[in-house]
Amino acid sequence: MHRVCEPAILYFGTPVVLISTVNPDGTFNLAPMSSAWWLGWRCLLGLAASSQTPQNLLRTRECVLNLPSVAEAAAVNRLAKTTGTEVVPEAKRRRGYRFERDKFGRAGLTADPSEIVAAPRVRECPVQLEATVEAAHPLAENDPLWRGRQLAFEVRIRCVHIAEAILMDAEPNRIDPDKWRPLIMSFQKFYGLAEGQVHRSTLAEIPEALYRP
Repeated sequence: MHRVCEPAILYFGTPVVLISTVNPDGTFNLAPMSSAWWLGWRCLLGLAASSQTPQNLLRTRECVLNLPSVAEAAAVNRLAKTTGTEVVPEAKRRRGYRFERDKFGRAGLTADPSEIVAAPRVRECPVQLEATVEAAHPLAENDPLWRGRQLAFEVRIRCVHIAEAILMDAEPNRIDPDKWRPLIMSFQKFYGLAEGQVHRSTLAEIPEALYRP
């Protein structure tokens, strides 16, 4: 049976992303999030407007999207309830957030230089995507309770860095989904993928190269 209900959040399960950006003083910010979806070499990011990451994105127009595997779950957890905003927004303060200047140090992660953007890559993450901002859109503008609180960013992936351990054998431009173990967040809890495929995929019969424009 089904019943009508009103969950406070609808995070049914998406990969965790560590977004690295550059702060106004030249230091680096690192923020975990999971409101992201992909289409080709574009990505949509949903962020609270008052956070440091969207402010950095609006100013610098660039970032790196670092995708942790299940092996980096503890590092991601160390960033929980931290913010790069010195004056902690009221909504975050109520949830127990605190200001943290050195996000990389707090997480125990390593900042590596990027090829194209100024924001750093996270060495420990198997997937590192250098990106630039194409557009920013306010969300829920017709809802007085949410107006001005959320932003959606369209970013364009400019350079892809993939750990060799998750690439397909003899195919350097393809990620092997049987080797890639993304960290998944579902309703604020961490999960991973089960070993092996749950069912044969008809869609997988299409050569991946045919998705290139």
